[in-house]
Amino acid sequence: MRICTPILLFLTLFVFLLTALPFQAQAQQNTPAKQALIIDYETGQTLLAKNEKQHMPTSSMSKVMTAYMVFDALKKGTVKLDSEFRVSEKAWKKGGSKMFVEVGKKVSVEDLLRGIIIQSGNDATIVIAEGLAGDENSFARNMTRKAKEIGMKDSNFVNASGWPDPNHYSSAIDLVTLAKRMIEDFPEYYTFYGEKEFAYNNIKQANRNPLLYRNVGADGLKTGHTEIAGYGLIGTAKQDGRRVIMVLNGLGSEKARADESVRLIEWALNNFVNIDLAKAGKEITQAPVAMGKQTQVTLSLMQDIKLTIPKAARDNFTVDVKYNTPLIAPLLENQEVGKMIIKADGMPPKEYPLVTAQAVEKLGIFKGTWAKIKLFIKQAL
Repeated sequence: MRICTPILLFLTLFVFLLTALPFQAQAQQNTPAKQALIIDYETGQTLLAKNEKQHMPTSSMSKVMTAYMVFDALKKGTVKLDSEFRVSEKAWKKGGSKMFVEVGKKVSVEDLLRGIIIQSGNDATIVIAEGLAGDENSFARNMTRKAKEIGMKDSNFVNASGWPDPNHYSSAIDLVTLAKRMIEDFPEYYTFYGEKEFAYNNIKQANRNPLLYRNVGADGLKTGHTEIAGYGLIGTAKQDGRRVIMVLNGLGSEKARADESVRLIEWALNNFVNIDLAKAGKEITQAPVAMGKQTQVTLSLMQDIKLTIPKAARDNFTVDVKYNTPLIAPLLENQEVGKMIIKADGMPPKEYPLVTAQAVEKLGIFKGTWAKIKLFIKQAL
């Protein structure tokens, strides 16, 4: 027990002896990618971060946002998978990676989605944009608006394909947010991302995602490459019920992207584990109460706490509670009165609010006056 001031209590509840340095492991994990972010899907814990908030060109990784717009329209019923959009001359002429749609022909939304997700067709993105919004500029504005709605705070889209433009950008943290929302919002359509090949117009193309061809539990999402952006990837994989999401960008070659993405996804999956630390409503500690009809009150959490920790560390992992003591009545049920603080070497402290599990009424005037006197004397000693 460590008392920092006359009325501030720190109480160490328990110590976990683990087997890896929690986030020293993160600090020692380097990557040649210019921007990188890896998180645990369930806990949101960052496992590796490098320039994750930096603006970056997103190349074809932008197409995940384009597909999100299509899935959103499907869910709302404004289009169907068998709806057809006509191919414009603009779409047909578009350079870069192609689905090889033919000008004037109608193509189903389902085929266009596979052309975007598997074949990375720039032409397919324009057909979709024009079909859903009338023109690509309007569609791009809708992309930016929707991105902000789903929590992508620092992204701007000016086209549907990720074609290079100084005003078209996102960040690793925003693309991780997009990947997470894609998985959560559209489970019925997310399976498109795990398909390894698609043939259209008698031209078969393979999915460019290198993770899909390794035994790592990968099921998405999208690669990207331009001269200015380098080679990038939004990837996700799931093993033993635990999923991680990764964004890499700015790698120097297709081989570097493949090697680094596999290395880091395996590291993130194999070296960490999720633990249930505490449950909402479960007693954490008893706190003394002054001026109340009860002399103690139970403190608990409003939320479950699940943490991602390394499997192998040998350092102290501590959980402290901090609150003013004694607490002064009256107290309401679920009133926030303190904090639960989780600490580990190399890891910034994580804080969770502690609340009262029950209300405590204030003493009557006579008993309350006497309690005030005793409290004053105790604090003066």
